[in-house]
Order: sequence, then C-alpha cells, then structure tokens
Amino acid sequence: MSERPESGGLRQSREERLRKRSRRERPMLIVNTGKGKGKSTASFGVMLRGWARGYRIGVYQFVKSGKWNVGEQKAAEALGNIDWFKMGDGWTWTVKDLEVSEDLAREGWEEVKRRILDETYDMLLLDEFTYPLKWGWIDTEEVVEFLKNRPGFQHVIISGRDAPQKLVEAADLVSEIHKIKHPMDEGFKGQKGIEW
Repeated sequence: MSERPESGGLRQSREERLRKRSRRERPMLIVNTGKGKGKSTASFGVMLRGWARGYRIGVYQFVKSGKWNVGEQKAAEALGNIDWFKMGDGWTWTVKDLEVSEDLAREGWEEVKRRILDETYDMLLLDEFTYPLKWGWIDTEEVVEFLKNRPGFQHVIISGRDAPQKLVEAADLVSEIHKIKHPMDEGFKGQKGIEW
C-alpha cells in the first residue's frame, strides 16, 4: 500500500492509524442481509446515527431508479450532509434492458471506489448492493479485497438479500433478517411510510 503525502509529510499506513485508535473506534464493514423486511431500514438507522455524529455520508442505491421517491432520501435532503445517488434503473423484473442495469451497477461501483479512495465520506451505505454481486455483474472477490484495504476511517454498510459468503466472512458485523410474517403474504401491496 503506497503512502500519500499529508500536510508536508508521509501519511501513516492504515494499520498504524488504526492501532492508535481506541477499541471503540474502528472502521466497520456492516452487512444487513436475509429474506425479511428491514435490511435497508436497519442500514438507514445506522446512517442516522452516523449523521448525528457529524459523519460525511454517501448513499448509493444500486437497484432503485431515479424515479423512485423514497422517504429516506427526502429525510436525508432535509437533514443535509448526506449525498444520495441512485445507481440503478429498477428491479430486474420491471426493467426493459438488463444490460443497461448491469452497466449502471458497474458504473456505480466504480464511483463508490473513487469516493472510497479519495475518502470523500466517513460512512457509505450501499443499498441493495448484494444483488449486482449475486448476479455476477460486479466481482465479489474484487469488492471484498477493495473494502478490506480501504484507506482511512470509513464505515461501509451493505444491504440486500443473499449476501455472498465471501462478503459475509469479510464483514465485521452481519445481521440476517428473517421474515416471520408480512402483509404481502396475504396479497397486500407495499405501503408508503412502511416500504418506502
């Protein structure tokens, strides 16, 4: 890992900086996965905690398109200090061209890598990011290696079903959310304020 100049000197390696921090201060890789509702909700809850601590936050939604009007984004805009990006064009069963969806996901990952390398954010939330990994659009091994070696102090939160095992193994904190009961099982549709 190369050292970058900082304030006229050499920047300490990530390992040296981490050793100096207390046991409470550690950049986390968090994965919220499973078939139950609440993966994104849990991730946005952590995002709010980071916002309350003054973190610079970047949210990247990998499936939802710019047409989706999500409540969390509206709240983030009102709070400020949270940048929001939609890196998809909708769920796979609603889009017309999966190649476009795949390209958008890859472009989104490239943008996330740039922001991680330049340490734009203290916390990044990659919502629904497990899907492009599961579908093979983005290489899981590359993602894991990149995130394990990210510079500085950056928390990364990833949500979505079917998180790849290699990502789970690399993560510091993993929660699997199981569905016990959901109104959709009885034919009800998703509701504003509950699902989005």
